[in-house]
Amino acid sequence: MSYVKRRRFLLVLFLIGIVLVVIAAHATTLVRLPFQQLVRYSSAIARVRCHRSDVRLENGEIWTDTSFDVIDCQKGYLPSEIVVRQPGGKYQHLQSHVEGAPEFRPGEELILFLAGHPGKQFLLVGWTQGTFRIRRDPRTGAETVTQDSAEIPVFDPDTRAFTKAGVRNLRIDVFQERIRRETFRLAQQ
Repeated sequence: MSYVKRRRFLLVLFLIGIVLVVIAAHATTLVRLPFQQLVRYSSAIARVRCHRSDVRLENGEIWTDTSFDVIDCQKGYLPSEIVVRQPGGKYQHLQSHVEGAPEFRPGEELILFLAGHPGKQFLLVGWTQGTFRIRRDPRTGAETVTQDSAEIPVFDPDTRAFTKAGVRNLRIDVFQERIRRETFRLAQQ
């Protein structure tokens, strides 16, 4: 094999390797967390309203910091405003999408399961699994919650398969009662 052919061959192998790394890098596998574990791993659970998002580039990675006004804290103690940090976002001409990391819109209300400490940025427990969107029926004013991960296949280690499961259109008062009961149960242990 000539020098030129060998260089082309090595270049093709290198490019194939790069493509395989890129494909593997885009994979995100979330393991399903039962509701009890979501509550247990959360240092705080709160109803919040999205205020704004700031995207920044740090050490070559794109991060989105979203500010929320705290409406009601159901577990833990939170200041009136918190910041949640997540990977991904759009920074200038670069965009990074991380599967399983929810996106928020200013003005929307949610219930978030949070890990962290006041005064620092919080993380979402289970990413989409710890994000519950609040919807209000315009006719009746009734509120329901839907878990973001209810539409995303998540790996279930018990069945060893990807499944779609989660909270869908549950009345908010019923959901909040589930949180209270589980928080109380954990406090008794």
